[in-house]
Amino acid sequence: MTDSRHAIAVQIHALVERYFALGEVPGARGTARIPLHVPSYGAEEVNEAIASLLTTRVTMGEKVARFEALWAQYIGAGQAVMVNSGSSANLIAAEVLRSPFVPRPLRPGDEVIVPAVAWSTTYFPLVTIGAVPVLVDVDPDTFTLDPPAVEAAIGPRTRAIMAVHLLGNACDMAALGELARRHDLYVIEDACEAHGAQFRGVKVGNFGQMGAFSFYFSHHISTIEGGMVVTSDEKLADLARTLRAHGWQRDVRKKLDVPNPGIDERYFFVNFGYNLRPTELQGGFGVHQVDKLEEFIRIRRENADYWRRAFARYADRLRLSPGREGGGSRSVWFGYPLTVQPGAPFTREDLTRFLEGKGIETRPIMAGNFRDQPAIRLFPHRIAGALPNAELIMRQAFFFGNHHAIGETERAYVRECVDEFMRRFA
Repeated sequence: MTDSRHAIAVQIHALVERYFALGEVPGARGTARIPLHVPSYGAEEVNEAIASLLTTRVTMGEKVARFEALWAQYIGAGQAVMVNSGSSANLIAAEVLRSPFVPRPLRPGDEVIVPAVAWSTTYFPLVTIGAVPVLVDVDPDTFTLDPPAVEAAIGPRTRAIMAVHLLGNACDMAALGELARRHDLYVIEDACEAHGAQFRGVKVGNFGQMGAFSFYFSHHISTIEGGMVVTSDEKLADLARTLRAHGWQRDVRKKLDVPNPGIDERYFFVNFGYNLRPTELQGGFGVHQVDKLEEFIRIRRENADYWRRAFARYADRLRLSPGREGGGSRSVWFGYPLTVQPGAPFTREDLTRFLEGKGIETRPIMAGNFRDQPAIRLFPHRIAGALPNAELIMRQAFFFGNHHAIGETERAYVRECVDEFMRRFA
C-alpha cells in the first residue's frame, strides 16, 4: 500500500471510530423499546471489514482461519470450520456423516431423531441427504429433547440423533450420549442458539461427532451471516473443509487416500461439495466478537435470573423455564421464554399483544411443533408419539428479547409491563 493510500486508510479508520463513539447508531433498535436484538458489533469489526475491502482480499483467507482457531479454542474443540451460515453448518455436519469416507455412513432412508420443536434448518439438511427425520417430544422446561421420548422412538432404522440446544439450553447430553452409545448412533449437535452453553462443565458442541453454530445477526455474537462446524476428529474436519468448497481437496490438512490419475491437485474433486465458504469480512467480524461473548452471556444470564425471580409470583398463570443450570451446566438464554398456563384467565395472544403494544417485541418458540407446519408434507418423516409438550409450546409459549443491550432499566420495564398486564386479572 502506498503512503498516500495508507494515510487515507488511517483517516477512514479514525472516522469509523468517531462515528461509533457518538453512541448507539440511530435505528439500531428499530421502532421497539425492547427489540429482539440489537447489533453486537462496533468500530473494531467495521474497520476490520473495511480493511479487507481496501486490500481487496475479501474471499475466505487468513481472517477466517484466525476466527476458526479462536472459536475452536473457546469451545474446546480440536477443529473448527467456518461456513456462510448456521444452516450450512448443519448441512455440512449431516453431509459429512453420509460421506463414503466415514465408517458406516448415513444412507438414504436412515432415520435421525430430532426434537419436534426447533427451527426449519434443523430438519431440511437431513432431508437434503435423504435421511428421514423422526419428530420426538421435548422437555417443556428446557425445550430440548426429552430422553425417555428419544428412547421410545429408536427403531431399527435409527442411525443418529440431532440434539438441538434450543434457546441456549443444553440438552441432557449424559442421557442422550448413553442412548447413542447403547444403540450405536451418531450425534450431531445443533448449537446455533447456544454459544457458550455448558452441560456439566463442558461447552456444547463437544458431545457429538460434530457441532454446528450460527453467527447470524440476532445471535449471541454475529458475523452478520456465518456459521461454524466444530469437531475433535481431524478427518471429519477435513471432510467438512472439502464439502464447504466444491468437494475438492485444496483446503484440507491431510489428503484423503484417493488415487490421483494425473489431475491438477487444485481441481481434484474427491467428495460431494457445495460453495458454502464465508468471506474475510465475516471472519474479521468474528475475530473481534469472540472476546465479547462471555460478557454478553453474563448480561443475558443476569437478565434471565431477574425475570425468573420477578415472575415467580405468577406461577399459576405463567410457566417459567429454569434453563439447564447447576452441576457445571449453564444456559445462555438466546431469548427469555414464557409459557402461558392452560388454565390462565388470558391467552398467549392476549399477553403478546399487550407486550407488543408496549414496545416489547415477541416471537413464538422457533417453528413450534414442526408436525403442524405445512412444509412437513413435502418430505418423508416419522412422528413419534402424540407430542403433547411440543403442542403446549406451539400454542402457549413465546419469548422476548434478551441481549447485551438490556440492562437494569430495560429489564425493569419488562417486569413493570407484565405486572401491569397481570393486574387486569387480580
